[in-house]
Order: sequence, then structure tokens, then C-alpha cells
Amino acid sequence: MDYSSAKAGLAAFCKALSKETGRHGIRVNAISPGPVATDLWLRARGVAQTVGTATEASPDDVIGQAINQMPTGRFTQPSEVADLVLFLAGSQAGNITGADLTNDGGYVPTW
Repeated sequence: MDYSSAKAGLAAFCKALSKETGRHGIRVNAISPGPVATDLWLRARGVAQTVGTATEASPDDVIGQAINQMPTGRFTQPSEVADLVLFLAGSQAGNITGADLTNDGGYVPTW
């Protein structure tokens, strides 16, 4: 519940701040990566192990289940998140503001 509440708050804050700063040429966006192939997910005491402990599953099972829920069939790579940051910072994204861009391989279903 705490993560979901914080995430919703971040999205709302990003949208509100973009409205305040847009007229000054300042763009505000959020990036919401899903599972990323980093230590946060994969190390000892990382997300996979923590979820596994809570659900009585092995970390490998948790990772496998996450991968199976992604249409792309893999975790996001850190470089893919970095590429999205660079895109948003560049002129090609000059009119994108107040957005929450998801980079999760289709992990989170949205309607």
C-alpha cells in the first residue's frame, strides 16, 4: 500500500509541477520502470528474495513469474531507462511534460 500511494502521489505531483513550470520552459516528467535487471531486484535481500520470502517462493521463481508476466519476456535493462531519460531531456521531447512514462516491458496492465 505504501509504494502504491507514493507512486500515485509522484504522478500527481509531476503533473501539477509541470503545470506550474511549463510557462517558464521547464518540463517535468516521471519515468516508471518495471523490473530492471539491477541489484535492486536480483541481489541477496533484493525484491525477488523479499517477495519470495513473503510468498514462500524462491527468488528464481519470483523472477520467472515476473518475466512470464511481461509481453517482452525479459527485464528492462538499465541502459533502456537511461535512454528514456536522455530522450526526455532532448529537443525531440520538447513538448512532453506532465507525463509518467512506463518502461516495463508491458508488465503493468493499463486500460
